[in-house]
Amino acid sequence: MKITGLTKRYKDTLALDNLSVEFEEGKTTAILGESGAGKTTLLNAIAGLIRYEGTIEGAGSVSYLFQDSRLLPHMTAEENINFVLKKGDRGIGAAEMLARVGLKGKEKRYPRELSGGEQRRVAIARALLFPHEALLMDEPFSSLDLSLKRDLLSLVAELCAERKETVVFVTHDVREAALASSRAVVLKGGKIAGEVPIPAPYPRDFFTRYPEEEALEKILIDGRGEAQ
Repeated sequence: MKITGLTKRYKDTLALDNLSVEFEEGKTTAILGESGAGKTTLLNAIAGLIRYEGTIEGAGSVSYLFQDSRLLPHMTAEENINFVLKKGDRGIGAAEMLARVGLKGKEKRYPRELSGGEQRRVAIARALLFPHEALLMDEPFSSLDLSLKRDLLSLVAELCAERKETVVFVTHDVREAALASSRAVVLKGGKIAGEVPIPAPYPRDFFTRYPEEEALEKILIDGRGEAQ
């Protein structure tokens, strides 16, 4: 996916400022930055949800995992997944994917019968099964307790690597970027402040501090990081 000269303005606010970046096919890229850096705006542009100036090539069809799970309350976990599948594919893969995210036996439960973490797992399963060429995730692990965050980080990284997904995910947490991506790009003021490759093989240890985290923290703090 290649983005060139991407610019988006909201009245007097320049959310994206002539941004150019490429995302490698089959790899996971984390987008880091403080609030207002342009992270979600970038995802929304890729998804075609907003108008913008510039070009986005190679995105194809996308699956978008929003910050909130957005499950349909009148449908079971399995029905929430089947609802987004193509008509000829209904039922194919839903039960298996729910089992992969640790929800075997809970396929017939409604969102109100699931915990917040379980609802997030359903949303992740749905996003992975929705027909797509690129997967977009906006703060997928926010508002989760530490134990659940550890489990879902490992699970999503494993599934995306296994399925050779092209993933762009937004986070404000360098730990999440280090554990789940092969490259992290830092945005500041709608521009790229720097980027860091993260070559460590999967699975990665949740309790290990990776050297790339320090480099990302430096870029986030001083905003003068060189692309590496």
